[in-house]
Amino acid sequence: MKFLVRWKLLLFILGSSLTAVNVYGLFQDIRPAHFSPEDLRFEGDIAVAYEKTLSVLARNVDESEKDYTSRLSHVISEGISHIHWVSFDNTKFNQLIPIWENYFLYFMGKVSSIPEFERYHFADYKRSLKRGIGICGDASMIMSQLLEIEGIQHDIINFPSHIVVGVNFSDGTEFVQDPDFGITIPHSPGDIQNNVNIINDFYSNAGYTESDLAKLHKIYDNKYKRWDDVEHFITKKYYFEYLTYALKWPLPIFMMLLALFLFIRKNKILKL
Repeated sequence: MKFLVRWKLLLFILGSSLTAVNVYGLFQDIRPAHFSPEDLRFEGDIAVAYEKTLSVLARNVDESEKDYTSRLSHVISEGISHIHWVSFDNTKFNQLIPIWENYFLYFMGKVSSIPEFERYHFADYKRSLKRGIGICGDASMIMSQLLEIEGIQHDIINFPSHIVVGVNFSDGTEFVQDPDFGITIPHSPGDIQNNVNIINDFYSNAGYTESDLAKLHKIYDNKYKRWDDVEHFITKKYYFEYLTYALKWPLPIFMMLLALFLFIRKNKILKL
């Protein structure tokens, strides 16, 4: 009997604690407040404010597919700060998802030993932009979801150490968009592999260095794999993330209600 009482009490305490954590999270900002120069891959790369980025993501009425995707690549690049992903403690920039943001993802990062949860890449583009940090995979997943909203055909293109987006236009052409760097390359991935030097002007004109170009040459000179969209690219984590956000409020509330129900039911039985 004492065990049952303790179990109900623990259930109520756990539910109320998780609810309190969720409430606390409503008043927290997951976006890092400060960066040092050594934190960033690109000099002075401070992300544009989340609300401002959201306000310019949609396609304008008179904007062509090519103009929109080119602008979007630049907007996404400016909407995240490009940090050195594995160079710092994973709590410094909220790569380990804080418990007040999502306790499921937090505990997965703490106990699972799965690198993808220890330094988490959001599946949902709004959450990714809100946190305001990322690397190529984050930028490309953001772009993929926005292109899907606009009904623009595309693939996520996965090179061994870089991820971009291949946009397929209605005129039959394919452009590579690199939203990590904010670059449009008006050629297909196959064209680039046939002549990797065609990327030079596009990155150089945007201010990237010879060192950057040397690394990009090595990247684009490799085989790549195509993925239909974010759901296809990170299928299990995609659904897991959406499930955890769907449950993070109802689960602890259910725990408290269940514990209260069991307490009330027990008292009624004892009175009979």
